[in-house]
Amino acid sequence: KVLEYNCRFGDPEAQVILSRLRSDLIDLVNACIDGTLDAYPLEWDSRSAVCVVTASAGYPRKYETGKRIGGIAEAESLNGVTVHHAGTVATDDSVLTSGGRALGVTALGEDIATAQRRAYEGVDRISYDGMICRRDIGHRALNRRATVG
Repeated sequence: KVLEYNCRFGDPEAQVILSRLRSDLIDLVNACIDGTLDAYPLEWDSRSAVCVVTASAGYPRKYETGKRIGGIAEAESLNGVTVHHAGTVATDDSVLTSGGRALGVTALGEDIATAQRRAYEGVDRISYDGMICRRDIGHRALNRRATVG
């Protein structure tokens, strides 16, 4: 017996999937609603994508909020890098942390190694008090490629 079934984009999985989607998302959703998805032409970017999440110290347990975030524009100025906001809030003059997982730094590259390098270059431009992130994102995929190909 099924008690509950949830289907949604996960975070940060959605960031890498949607970064590669070249078709219009609104048109895609409308095709789903209209029952015409089978005729909808999906277009994908063939490049690899990696997303690294920055979090507040203490996450997933107790963490502080209200930390001023710097470097977002600098990160987004890098080739193929997009910064997705998660646990942030905009004020008149700055962006502050408002949740445990603050940002998802997503990068596209010709291969996983390039996307990974770009994502971490973006992360390294961002700063806020207590910022943490994993430094192993993408390593399994790189290791799998090394053993397979």
